[in-house]
Amino acid sequence: MRRLVSVAALLAASGSIAYAQNTLPQTNDAYFRAAQSALQERLRVTPNTNRAKNVILFVGDGMGISTVTAGRIYEGQKRGVDGESNSLTMEKLPFAALSKTYTHDAQVADSAPTAVAMVTGVKTRNDVIGVNSEVEVGDCAGSKGKEVLSLAAMAERAGQATGVISTARITHATPASMYAHTPHRDWEGDANMTPEAMAAGCKDIAQQLAAWSQGDGFEVIFGGGRDRFLPETVNDPEDADKKGSRKDGRNLVQEWQNRYSNSGVFLWNKEQFDKLDGKTPHVMGLFERSHMRYEADRLKDNGGEPSLAELTVKGIDILSQNPSGFFLMVEGGRIDHAHHDGNAYRSLEDMVAFDNAIKAALQKVNLDETLVIVTADHSHTLTISGYPKRGNPILETIVEPDGKPKLGKDGKPFTTLGYANGPGAVKANEPRPTPADTTAPDYKQQSLVPLDSETHGGEDVVIFAGGPWAHLFAGVVEQNYIYHVIDHATKLGERSGLRAAAQ
Repeated sequence: MRRLVSVAALLAASGSIAYAQNTLPQTNDAYFRAAQSALQERLRVTPNTNRAKNVILFVGDGMGISTVTAGRIYEGQKRGVDGESNSLTMEKLPFAALSKTYTHDAQVADSAPTAVAMVTGVKTRNDVIGVNSEVEVGDCAGSKGKEVLSLAAMAERAGQATGVISTARITHATPASMYAHTPHRDWEGDANMTPEAMAAGCKDIAQQLAAWSQGDGFEVIFGGGRDRFLPETVNDPEDADKKGSRKDGRNLVQEWQNRYSNSGVFLWNKEQFDKLDGKTPHVMGLFERSHMRYEADRLKDNGGEPSLAELTVKGIDILSQNPSGFFLMVEGGRIDHAHHDGNAYRSLEDMVAFDNAIKAALQKVNLDETLVIVTADHSHTLTISGYPKRGNPILETIVEPDGKPKLGKDGKPFTTLGYANGPGAVKANEPRPTPADTTAPDYKQQSLVPLDSETHGGEDVVIFAGGPWAHLFAGVVEQNYIYHVIDHATKLGERSGLRAAAQ
């Protein structure tokens, strides 16, 4: 009893000393002080209620929260700084929310209805683009009269400039949501369509882009997917042994140029892009027959490909000519594709390139008048686990804080990054990876369920935002809410003469 009393007295005495000094014992702790600085910075943030003249919607395809975290660590470690406490450019935007990505008919979404939700304000079914939730997948006749209008169409009707940029095919699901109406996302070219769909009057996505009739059409089109625009009788300009894929004999590139009396500029390589005048009225740049190269492989391209940051900057220069403002979508499309391949290295490289595009854009625009939104359409099954020590290379096998390798029950090492399913499933008695394996560009992270292609994930994704009315992104919101914030910030509905029905 005597010892307990003495300990209590000692604690009381030490407490009275701290109270007398009026100082928390953790005040000088570096983490404590950093959090205090962050709080003071947050307190200085005030809502911007200006009308948004411009909008840039950045979509990191497949960029779930685990991808953001891994990308943050990877980018920092690549620069030789502490990856865990690093901050990506997107994370420095002042407002954030979580977006619920389920669709009308699915717990786990694909890229078509999620993009439609963001740019039209409605949730719809997996695999359809630009139509409402009443349309069944592949039902051409049933899709007639069920079209929904995108923010890009509204911006054109309001006299603004518009642009769509993607590292995927420009006819792929996310960019296609800006202009296309189809009951099947795979109908990118006429060769992808069924005879029944064509007989029922449906048009392929490439054809819809070339003839997009809203306003004077997109001022900026940058991406991949050349073969959907060229007939199968025409040689590809970059791959001389390849031809277009169109079976109808139409050259949609030429048809697009004819719309502008040949003032529309078409280009397909880096040299042409670098010479492009920022005052060009309309430009279509298609840099690959299919998707553009992964960032990790971009410099190996025969014709040369601009980076996503370069595409974004040039796009902003061209769109900024319009005194009424612009609406631009920028998609980091291949973050998703590398995840499907179970290849975290290429996915993170593309995510860093995507973040660099955001950084470049923020250096070009004024957030007093430009609403910048960064989000994802859906997640993937990427996981970060295993108790690795601080600073453990994010692509390598796990070493714990005590310096010992983390081993599975089979006595073999495993990586911090893994997938719940995909092509990297480990077979019985297969050797486990070494750091030399896991940092190789073609390495596929281990996965639980063996699949030819890893799937999307269904958890919420992040919305980062800055600029006019960005403070409306808070809490957990439906994905189609993004459209409604943009419309409120820009008044595009009113300015285009398209008002929502009275409630």
